Amino acid sequence: MTGFSSEAQTMSLIAFMTVITVTLLLCVMTGPDRDDLGEFYTGYRSLTPVQSGLAIAGDYISAGTVLGTIGIIALVGYDGVTLALSTVLSLVLMMFLLAEPLRNAGRFTMGDVFTRRAPGPAVRIVTAAVTLTALLPLVVFQLAGAGDLLAVVLGFHADGFKTGAIVFLGLLMIAYAAIGGMKGTAFIQIVKTVVLLVAATAVTLLVLERFDFSLPVLLDAAARGSGAGDAYLASGLQFAGDEIDMISTQLTVVLGAAVLPQITMRMFTARSATAVRRSMSWAVSIVVVTCLLSVVIGFGAAAVVGRETLVTGDPQGKTAFLMVTQAVLGSDPTTLETLLFTAVATAIFLTLLASVAGITLACANTLAHDLVAHGLRRATLPPRTETAIARAAAAGVGLVALVIAAGARHLNLQALLTLSFCIGASAVAPALVYSLFWRRFSRTGLLATLVTGTVASLILMTGSNLVSGSPQSVFPDADFNWFPFTTTGLVSVPLGFLAGRLGTVLSERDRAGERQRYEELEPAILAGAVESTPGS
Repeated sequence: MTGFSSEAQTMSLIAFMTVITVTLLLCVMTGPDRDDLGEFYTGYRSLTPVQSGLAIAGDYISAGTVLGTIGIIALVGYDGVTLALSTVLSLVLMMFLLAEPLRNAGRFTMGDVFTRRAPGPAVRIVTAAVTLTALLPLVVFQLAGAGDLLAVVLGFHADGFKTGAIVFLGLLMIAYAAIGGMKGTAFIQIVKTVVLLVAATAVTLLVLERFDFSLPVLLDAAARGSGAGDAYLASGLQFAGDEIDMISTQLTVVLGAAVLPQITMRMFTARSATAVRRSMSWAVSIVVVTCLLSVVIGFGAAAVVGRETLVTGDPQGKTAFLMVTQAVLGSDPTTLETLLFTAVATAIFLTLLASVAGITLACANTLAHDLVAHGLRRATLPPRTETAIARAAAAGVGLVALVIAAGARHLNLQALLTLSFCIGASAVAPALVYSLFWRRFSRTGLLATLVTGTVASLILMTGSNLVSGSPQSVFPDADFNWFPFTTTGLVSVPLGFLAGRLGTVLSERDRAGERQRYEELEPAILAGAVESTPGS
C-alpha cells in the first residue's frame, strides 16, 4: 500500500520535470524586466481580483497546510476538522478586519505599514527580524519534508537522493523568488492552486463514489479504520482530552495563520480597496472549497487506507493524500487513473515549490526594503540597487534554509511550523491591530509588542512537547518539557497584546502627538481617502 507502481513513478518524474520547465519559463516571462521597485515588489498591481485571489489562496495553502491537515483529519478525525475550520476562520478575519486597512497603509512590506504610525529605523529593523524569525522556520519545515515526500513518490529512498532533492528544491525556490518577483511568484501560485483544486476534487469524487456518495457511511468507515471508534468523531483525540491545549491551538491558528508576511504582502498588490475586497472574497472561497475537499479526503484516507498503514507511511500522516489516491484507484489502475495519480503528485510538488518560493520572496523583500534600504541607511537607495539587494537576499535566505533543512532532515520539525503560527498570533497580529485601529499606539508600544510576542513564543516553544518529551518531538530521546501545551498562544498572545498596551501607556513620549498622527492618517488607513505613502 505504501509503494507506487513503476509506471506512476515514471510519469510523476516526467511531470515534475515538465512543471519545473514550465514554471521557470513562466517566471522569466512574467517577472520584472527592469530594476523597478514597484514592478519587483507588487508587479505594478497589475493582477486582476481573480488572479490575486488565486495567488493569495496559493500562498495560504502551503504544503504543510494541505498535507498536514489531510493527515491530521485522517488520524484524529474531529479535531483535524476543527483545525481546518480554524485556518478558514483566520482568513475570514483577515478579509473583514485587516485586508483593506493593510492595503491602504502599506506599500511593499509590513515595515511600511508599521512606519505609517511610528516612523524610524528601529521599527524597520525589528520588523525585519520578526519576519525572518517567523518565516525561516516555515521554509525549513517544508524543505526538510520535501526529500522524504519525493522519495515516497519516486521510489528513491537513499539518503543522498533525499538530501539532493532538498538542495534542488531550495535552488529552484531561490530562482523563482529572485527572477519572478511578486508577479512571477503570483502566477506560480495561480497554477498551483488550479492544479491542486482539480486533483483534490477528482480524488474527493472517487472517495465519495466508493461509499455511494453517503457521508454517514464514509464517517462510519473512517471511525472503524481509525482504530479509535466513536472517539474519532468526537473532540479530544488529538490532545488526549486536554481542552485547554485545544483552545490554545485554535487561538494560535485563528490569529496567526493569515497575518504571516507572505500573506500580508499580497494585500499590497491590489489596485484599490475594492480590488482587495474582491480578491479576498475569491481567496476565502477557494480556501473554503479546499478545506471541504481536505475533510473528505482525510476521512477517506482513514476509511480506505486505515490508521496503521497511514502511520507506516508517515507518523504525522503527511502521505495520506497520496496513499488514499492510490487506494481508490486500485491495485491495477488504468492509464487514465495513473494520470490522475500523477496529477495529485504534481499538485503536491507544485504546492511545495510555490509555497517556499512565496515565503522566500517575503523574507527577501523585508531584508532589502526594511532592513537595508530604510533600517540601516539614512540615504535613499537607487531602485536598481535595492532590487539587486532583494535578489541577493532571496539567494541568501534560500541557501541558509536549504542547508538547515538538509542537516535537520532526520528530525521531526513540526515545532517549526507551529512556531511560525505562534509568532504570527503573538507578535504580528497584536502589532497590526494596534497600529491600524488604536489612536494612542506609540512606537514604544509597537516595539514592545513585536519583541515580547516573538521572544515569548520562542522561549515557550522550547518547553513544549513538540520539542522534547514525546515520540513525535524534535528530540524524542530527551525530556525538558516544562510548558504543558502544544502551542504557545494561550500565554504568548495575551503577552503580546499586554506588552503593546503597557509600552504605550508607560511611554514618556507625547501621546497627544501619537493621537494626532493617527487622526491625520485614519482616513487613508481605514477608508483609503488618500494615496498611501509609507514613512521611512
